[in-house]
Amino acid sequence: MPHAIRIHRTGGPEVLQWDSVEVPQPNAGEARVRHHAVGLNYIDTYHRSGLYPVPLPSGLGQEAAGVVEAVGAGVTEVKVGDRVAYATSPLGAYTEVRNVAASILVPLPDAISFEQGAAVMMQGLTAQYLLRRTYRVQPGDAILIHAAAGGVGTIVCQWAKALGATVIGTVSSEHKADIACAHGCDHAIIYTRENFAERVREITGGAGVPVVYDSIGKDTFMDSLACLRPLGLMVSFGNASGAVPPVDIGVLARMGSLYLTRPTLFTYAAKREDLLAMAAELFDVVAAGKVKIEIGQCYPLRDAAQAHIDLEARRTIGSTVLLP
Repeated sequence: MPHAIRIHRTGGPEVLQWDSVEVPQPNAGEARVRHHAVGLNYIDTYHRSGLYPVPLPSGLGQEAAGVVEAVGAGVTEVKVGDRVAYATSPLGAYTEVRNVAASILVPLPDAISFEQGAAVMMQGLTAQYLLRRTYRVQPGDAILIHAAAGGVGTIVCQWAKALGATVIGTVSSEHKADIACAHGCDHAIIYTRENFAERVREITGGAGVPVVYDSIGKDTFMDSLACLRPLGLMVSFGNASGAVPPVDIGVLARMGSLYLTRPTLFTYAAKREDLLAMAAELFDVVAAGKVKIEIGQCYPLRDAAQAHIDLEARRTIGSTVLLP
């Protein structure tokens, strides 16, 4: 019988359990996928902790890559034997095998390994919508990306640099600054030593940036707004330090008629045609060598608790993959 990581109560990494699960034949519109690699993302810790409440008991994880083992009635999107990846499923990717809606599966090119596929889908598609849709980065733009040495951060740095942008990133240490710079970051600000808002103003000659991509949340929100030029866009797409408290929207007027958005991948990829187009653009830049997907660490799937501990302690570099 296959196994899966599940939670029966919310809390710290200790609530993750290695449970036996039954996987029936796929229903109409579904495909059964045997996972070869599972992606780890910070949102998984929000589901585990209860920050983002989910019905219990529950699986975790929304991203994986593997091979289609069976399909249900009416499935035309994939066939048995196809290499596939996905990133917009209901929770439950932390498992050896599962049934998912065939409509969310994306064909995985042979040039991309299962580990890369599991690592790139959630983070790479997030980078795609941030850079190409939420704010369409143009040559000559200066952008600020927080957590520039993380999974999304290293992809954003590379992709934005390939688009002709000047990339400013924040990191927590010299080591992570080196990693960010190796991935296209022009100016790595070590936020534990410097006021990043002041440094962004210095780097931009006082002008500020047109867009800030902020996955940190509470600890960086106000200073991120201070980095923006008039009419700039604040993109808050994560809460690594905790949820942003209620905001008096008048601050947006006082700081330069700023825009604020809280986007999610699930909205941007809700239509299959959008999902396929996003994945095609992502795979193109990876295949062209403009974006290199580097997996910093792998853990056995059953050791997901340790992976969560290391992720929340900011000890991980780049992408992290769980191996069933």
